[in-house]
Parts: sequence; structure tokens; C-alpha cells
Amino acid sequence: MSQRLDKVLGNLGYGSRREIKEWVRQRRVTVDGAIVTDPGQPVEPHRQTLAVDGAAVRYTLHLHLLLHKPAGVLTATADRRQSTVLDLLPMSWRRPGLHPVGRLDKDTEGLLLLTTDGELSHRLLTPKRHVDKEYYCRLNGPLAAEDMAAFAAGITLGSGEECRPAQLLPGPGQTEARVIIVEGMYHQVKRMFQALGREVLYLKRLRMGPLRLDPDLAPGVARELTRAEVDNLYVEAGLPTVP
Repeated sequence: MSQRLDKVLGNLGYGSRREIKEWVRQRRVTVDGAIVTDPGQPVEPHRQTLAVDGAAVRYTLHLHLLLHKPAGVLTATADRRQSTVLDLLPMSWRRPGLHPVGRLDKDTEGLLLLTTDGELSHRLLTPKRHVDKEYYCRLNGPLAAEDMAAFAAGITLGSGEECRPAQLLPGPGQTEARVIIVEGMYHQVKRMFQALGREVLYLKRLRMGPLRLDPDLAPGVARELTRAEVDNLYVEAGLPTVP
């Protein structure tokens, strides 16, 4: 299926329509080695080779990013007053439709997946698919056996909402734990502990389904998913892989 050249380059984050039009006027854009004279020229980016200033354009239908979210940043696409996770990304990655899959609280750190594929996002978040989300947390007191039993049975939150059974695993320290849930209610992990009379002092997401937080990724830094990571996520979501 063909698309306008300026739309393809714009969606890939190369520049605005106005900028791309100027590059075409300056004869800086080629398709299959031929200089482009019309910014609206129909192209098939999967089959043709696009280049800007001689550098080939790498085309993918969707963009998938793994971000190590730091504390103090909103999980949102835009906010007039506070920094959002999209503000942490270079402009070349800010494609139309790029959004976080689920949300992490402002003071929560760790793995955050961002994608332009809305169907993938929906399927990873729906409780029907039971996609695991794993967290590391530090508490204001030591764990007890009855805490783990309560998580396994399914906790009723103070608001009356009932959580599905979850795993509460002791950490290396008495006040450390890992929590694995299959839902994504508002402040869920914190509210589950609150229902047991505990307070979460620190929370970090380590995993979503098969995708794990990259230990080499510093807080505030993102990278593109590898081909294997993308394929594994689509399998988890029950979707065919995409180019």
C-alpha cells in the first residue's frame, strides 16, 4: 500500500511536512536512488529504499520503546505543568500515536513500554489475558506469612474492589518483596498493601509479560525493543508479528 512520502518521513520523526518539503526542494531526498521532486510522491516504504542526505531511512510499521522511567515524571503523553515520559525521548522517536502501555505512578520507577500499536497495547493491558506485571517494593515493616496468603487469596481494596489472586514473594531483606499481578488498577500494588495495614516506601516495575527491565538502561533512558522482544510481546498478546 502506497503512502505520501512526506507523511512517511513525518511519521518516522524525520521532520515536519514543511521541513520535508524544503528538503525535497533542496534535492536531499531520494527513492530507490532517484531524486524526489514532489514531497507528496506515493511510495511503498516496505519495498522501496528511501534516503535523506544519502542515509537510508529504516522503516518499521510500529515503534516500540523500553523506557526506564525515573521517579518524578508523569506517565502521560502531554501535560502543561509537569514533565512526562515523552519529554524524555529524542524528537526522532516522538511519532504520532506513540503512547505508554498502562501507567506508572509519578513516584514509581522501572519498566515502561511505549508503542504506536494500539491493539498490542490493549491486549497487554486487558485482565482477560492475564499478562504478568512484576514489581520490586520496599515496605515500612517486615513481611509475614499471612501477607503472602492474603495476596494469593485475592485482596479486597478499601474501595471494595476485588483483586485477582497475586503472588507476594519475600525479597532478600525483611522489608523487601516482589509482587506479581495480572491487573492494572489505579495504585493497585500500594492499595493492596494498604489493605493489609502496610505502606509501600519504594516501588519499581521489573517486568511486563516477557519484557524485562534492561539492567544496563539508566533511569530516564529509553531504547528500541529488539526483534526478539517485539516478537515475544506479540505472541503474548495473541497477535501476528508485524514488520
